[in-house]
Amino acid sequence: MPPPEPTPPQSSLPEAASRFGAQVLADAAARARDIGAVTGGPPRVPSPAVEVPSTSADLGRLLRGPSGLGTAGLRLTPREEPATGATEKGRPVPGLYHHPAPDPDPVRVAEVSRRIKSWAMDEVDLYPDDWEEQFDGFSVGSYMVGCHPDAPTVDHVMIATRLMMAENALDDCYCEDHGGSPVGLGSRLLLAHTTLDPLYTTREYQPQWAESLYADAPRRAYRSAMEYFVQASSASQADRYRHDMARLHMGYLAEAAWSEHDHVPEVWEYLAMRQFNNFRPCPTITDTVGGYELPADLHALPDMQKVIALAGNATTIVNDLYSYTKELDAPGRHLNLPVVIAEREDLSDKEAYLKSVEVHNELMHAFETEAAALAAACPLPNVQRFLRGVAAWVDGNHQWHQNNTYRYSLPDFW
Repeated sequence: MPPPEPTPPQSSLPEAASRFGAQVLADAAARARDIGAVTGGPPRVPSPAVEVPSTSADLGRLLRGPSGLGTAGLRLTPREEPATGATEKGRPVPGLYHHPAPDPDPVRVAEVSRRIKSWAMDEVDLYPDDWEEQFDGFSVGSYMVGCHPDAPTVDHVMIATRLMMAENALDDCYCEDHGGSPVGLGSRLLLAHTTLDPLYTTREYQPQWAESLYADAPRRAYRSAMEYFVQASSASQADRYRHDMARLHMGYLAEAAWSEHDHVPEVWEYLAMRQFNNFRPCPTITDTVGGYELPADLHALPDMQKVIALAGNATTIVNDLYSYTKELDAPGRHLNLPVVIAEREDLSDKEAYLKSVEVHNELMHAFETEAAALAAACPLPNVQRFLRGVAAWVDGNHQWHQNNTYRYSLPDFW
């Protein structure tokens, strides 16, 4: 007897949407307030010499959103083409379905880059001197400004930037090639997670835990970045982020277990791991970085969760594709989608890579189709803005990978 098909999750969207009458719309609009109203005051605004005033062009860049199959419902104005004369440093993976993103504001990029380096060096002692070139080569200022075009100020962009650098430091130092190891990873991740989700214990042991938050660079960075985040977010947004970071850490542990046993998972198992070990914590905070809140009941809708998961899955396969040659050159065997497909489906490296492009494209089309359906079924302003923000993150993430030729180069498969 064949195994029964899994029962698809029942969507609460039709029921939820039917309750969103005029009164609920007004209530939701009130809840989509500036985060400053939640925390007792607006975020600190940089000096006029640093901050770029909002313009109609900035608004147009925000509203035009993504393009392509299934995205008509994600835009409030027609899409404008990027300005002519813009140059790109890298080339996209041939055949990869993506949308060009507007070039990030260079003034804002420069200021974010300056601030994040000061934070890394002076506040959290994130890296030794001989890592400075790699830190600069990461180009996190360009990355985060490009991924959050609707952030009202540099301060808002910095919320995401600190978290991104803390996550990257933990990945490098705990999991990857800057001292990382699968051995003992669970213990390290658990202790690091307490910087995000604090320990509540007895007076005798509380000081020892508090001291441990400064024990290594990842914990120092996590602690500091989270402190900035909770000052700018609501309690619901902070708890949402903790949940998604727990998902990320669980994905790290699955990959580490495979590494310890030199096991190559089935392709579907690898993709399951990648739904947890992926970029999800980044687009899920798009409302905090945008200075508003998508209420918890809307964020928790199964259809919204599906959209966020698909966005995380697609953007993470982008990383697999662009980092492919970098990982091949690193010591040991690094699991990525082309490597897993090649081994499990007995394909050549080229065939496996090209099939991985197809997997990414299917995930991207699914993301856009599901996002457009949700936007049409739930036409609340904060839902629409959140979906546009996630789509902008997807586009900005691809643009950064494509153009970061310091870190990435494409294989010679074409």
